[in-house]
Amino acid sequence: MHKLPETGFLRLHQIIGNPKAKPPIPAIIPVSKSTWWEGVKTGRYPQPVRSLGRRITAWRVEDIHALITRATL
Repeated sequence: MHKLPETGFLRLHQIIGNPKAKPPIPAIIPVSKSTWWEGVKTGRYPQPVRSLGRRITAWRVEDIHALITRATL
C-alpha cells in the first residue's frame, strides 16, 4: 500500500494512477476515470474540493483515508 500523508490534497491521477506517466503513478484506488466520477456522483467516493483554483479539482487526503478504511472493514 502507498504511504499517504496525514493531511493535504490529491489530484485524480494520484488516486486512480497513471501507468503511462514517466515514472508510472501506481493507483491507490484501482478504478477507471469514468468509474471514479460515477462513484463521486452517486456518493460512493468522496466529493472533490474545487476551491483551490478555477481549474483545480482535488480530494482531501483525509477523505481518501476514510474511503480506504471503509473498504477494508
